[in-house]
Amino acid sequence: MPKKPQQRPPHLTGAAAALVPLLALALTACGTQSGTGSGAGDGSTSVRPDVPVTGVHWTVESVTVDGRKTAAPAGAHVRIDTKGRAKGNFGCNHFSARATVQGDTVTLSDTGMTEIGCPEPLQGFEDALKSALTGTLKAKLTDGELTLTTGDGDTIRLSEQPPAPLVGTKWTVNSLVSGQAATSLPAGTEGKASFVFGKDGSVRGTLGCNQFNASVTTEGSTMTFGRVTTTRKLCRGPEMELERALLKTMKGKVAYTIDHRSLTVTAPDKTGFAAAAAEAGATPGAENKATRAPAGQ
Repeated sequence: MPKKPQQRPPHLTGAAAALVPLLALALTACGTQSGTGSGAGDGSTSVRPDVPVTGVHWTVESVTVDGRKTAAPAGAHVRIDTKGRAKGNFGCNHFSARATVQGDTVTLSDTGMTEIGCPEPLQGFEDALKSALTGTLKAKLTDGELTLTTGDGDTIRLSEQPPAPLVGTKWTVNSLVSGQAATSLPAGTEGKASFVFGKDGSVRGTLGCNQFNASVTTEGSTMTFGRVTTTRKLCRGPEMELERALLKTMKGKVAYTIDHRSLTVTAPDKTGFAAAAAEAGATPGAENKATRAPAGQ
């Protein structure tokens, strides 16, 4: 029986022929394209954008550990840069750490810190924050407020704060300075010394016991204090120790720096003090109208 000739498909010409490779390309693309959804069951993948936490000064508002919420002291903050480092203050000691932001997780490791001896309740808060602010944390950002949650369910609540101007901000002294080292305040004086620089070229507040007032001028990174006058209240030992340290710095021309919401004032002998800005929007409360006498009289 003669062989039946093999059937061939009709020859494609023109536009039809050109369409074949385009269809093949489209089918290939459909099989490899990444999706933006969950990707479950369809072979696609998704890339979550990083939560925008870097380059922002985050003021710590509170820490909740084992269901117990503790309000943060002034100065507790975290800042994560784009180079993989985090720096901040636990409420007493300064710290730095390695930081990685990936999607909605923030991972902190290799934490180093200063070794200031911290009194209670600062030590208790610092221990809680240090414990929570390590390892891999889930980040949730809502209207300028950031919540970091640990794998155990403990949380750190933070808020975005703008830089603090020198004038008009209430500055609360949180440590003394000697060279490159910071030391804790005398026991029992934490949060008691604060001051405000006025638009009229004055600075006034409390030294931890007595109220004070002085004129001050600024130029570049230096400020010059005029004669400091104070009230004449008798003070306990630690309060007097703090007062003397602050008055020693507030003499003549000194250097100052502002790092976002932290102020450091140093005398020519490299001793001085550091202070933290009150939360943005807080009403400065350091001003007073008490009767004053020149300091040292």
